[in-house]
Amino acid sequence: MKFLTLKRKLANRLWGEFVSFTRTKSYYQKIYSAYWHYRFSSRNQVSDHLNYYAATPNRGAGIGHQMANWIAGYWFARQFGLQFAHTTFASEKWEQFLGFGVDETSVEDLIKQGYKKVKLPLFDEFNAAEIALNKSIIASYGNQRVVFVAEQDQGYQDQFGVMGDLQRKFNNAPARKSDALIYAKENFNIAIHVRRGDIVIGQANKNPNLLMRWQDNSYFEQVLATVVSGLKQEKPIAIYLFSQGESSEFVMFEKFENLHFCLAMGAQDSFLHMVNADLLISSKSSFSYKPALLSKGLKVAPRNFWHGYPKTKDWILVEDNGLFDTTQLNTKQ
Repeated sequence: MKFLTLKRKLANRLWGEFVSFTRTKSYYQKIYSAYWHYRFSSRNQVSDHLNYYAATPNRGAGIGHQMANWIAGYWFARQFGLQFAHTTFASEKWEQFLGFGVDETSVEDLIKQGYKKVKLPLFDEFNAAEIALNKSIIASYGNQRVVFVAEQDQGYQDQFGVMGDLQRKFNNAPARKSDALIYAKENFNIAIHVRRGDIVIGQANKNPNLLMRWQDNSYFEQVLATVVSGLKQEKPIAIYLFSQGESSEFVMFEKFENLHFCLAMGAQDSFLHMVNADLLISSKSSFSYKPALLSKGLKVAPRNFWHGYPKTKDWILVEDNGLFDTTQLNTKQ
């Protein structure tokens, strides 16, 4: 079993490198057998059933990245007129915590029922020709029972497109029965996520992928100060700072009253508290962007980010210099 797992991991890694190498080539789509099926089959096969679409959470990535993969599958299933098929997250603990797979048909069950798994090529969601090709490939399988699987890390920028469903799934998950929060209900609870960890290393080795995610403590200090001074709250304000490292690395925040450092809190508990904060100050990180999608509170988020935001009153966007429209802090949602 261990040998088969290692063999599968190696095969996936080699395939991923091949996809990366060919993605910008004119022949990229031709490396998929699904493309050749479309080319040599009768077009637009008549179907008396619905086929499925799924996206596999990247097993080697963090939970925010994995959720982005899953959300892309959920979104594009709708866009292609297919049923959604669930693929589990890498960790069973996160699978149960999020509860996204509850009441969803799994890819594994579909395969047992005789469905054929067909991988689709990556497409640029803003490229009409690439989208049209994927639709044509899907149509060519109309007379077969198929679960289409997105290529790894299929992009979907505006992840908020299925936000309502995500909130419903998360709030109704069985795991919510055992949630335990340290917030006091009599307070207005502010959560602030200061991303550190891997991006600290990125500053030293000049990794461009990590450099783009860096935000100085001064940015968060200014945003938090503006939030605290701009809020018109009858409740006392309590602040919870979620990050990694030692409290000595965040001494500039000690001037804020009722501040609580949450530097040793586990990933799931941190995620849960960000979801349930009355106001969440997120960072350039999927780990706080995803709780923001699930949150019913105010979200104060960096405008310059690789995912989109809904244009609603509960989302307040901050410029890179830490400035934002403070009138939104007290606008009724």
